[in-house]
This record gives sequence, structure tokens and C-alpha cells, in this order.
Amino acid sequence: MVRYPLIILLTSALTTFFGITTTLAQTPIRELQRNPGITISGVITSIVGNDFILDDGTGEIIVDAGPRWYHQLNLQEGEQVTVLGKYGNDEFDAFRITRSSGEVIQIREASGPPPWAGGPHQRPASRP
Repeated sequence: MVRYPLIILLTSALTTFFGITTTLAQTPIRELQRNPGITISGVITSIVGNDFILDDGTGEIIVDAGPRWYHQLNLQEGEQVTVLGKYGNDEFDAFRITRSSGEVIQIREASGPPPWAGGPHQRPASRP
């Protein structure tokens, strides 16, 4: 059939004419320092200590918000939150949690080790 080669030829011509190409989205290096994390939002479905499961309607993930001995978060099941953090080891490490009320809970800085890295006897005098 003559149709298929004609369709391929037209597709190639239009792609060349309009400059349509497939490219991967690229993040400029300077943006990496401005936005060191990923933001996710959803509803808390389960809580154990400061870890909780966040459901955004497309799936669930465990959010690690640091050890309870370092700080108490007092989050509630059913609460809507937005979390800035990073994904790794099948969980989401939280840097900052924003409640639906607008209250911001600072968990840790995005860079460097978490302030609780040395264990409960190494915690600094001031905490987030």
C-alpha cells in the first residue's frame, strides 16, 4: 500500500518544518541550589511516631519526619499536608511540612546530615 510510506513521509516533513523534536526536560544546574527538594501533597492515612503514610490519590508513600525523640510533630490522620523533601530508599525524607492551616513545620535543612544524626545524646540545644 502507498498510504503508509506517504504518512511516514508527511510526518517527517512536518516534524522537520515545525521543528518538533522529542527532548528530555533538563534542569539548569543553577536551579538545583534554588530548589533542592521535591514537593508532594496528600492526606495522612496512618502515623507511627513521626513517620506517616501520605496518600495523594495516585498512590501512597512513607514520609520520614525524623525521630520522635528529636521533636514531636503531633500530626493527625486525615490531615492534609504538603511536604518538601527528597525520595530515597522507598520513602520520602521530609525537610519541611506545611499544614492546610498554613503552619510550617521545619524538619531539617535540605543539605548535609540531619541534626539528629549523632543520636539522642548529640542533639543540639536549639531544635526546629
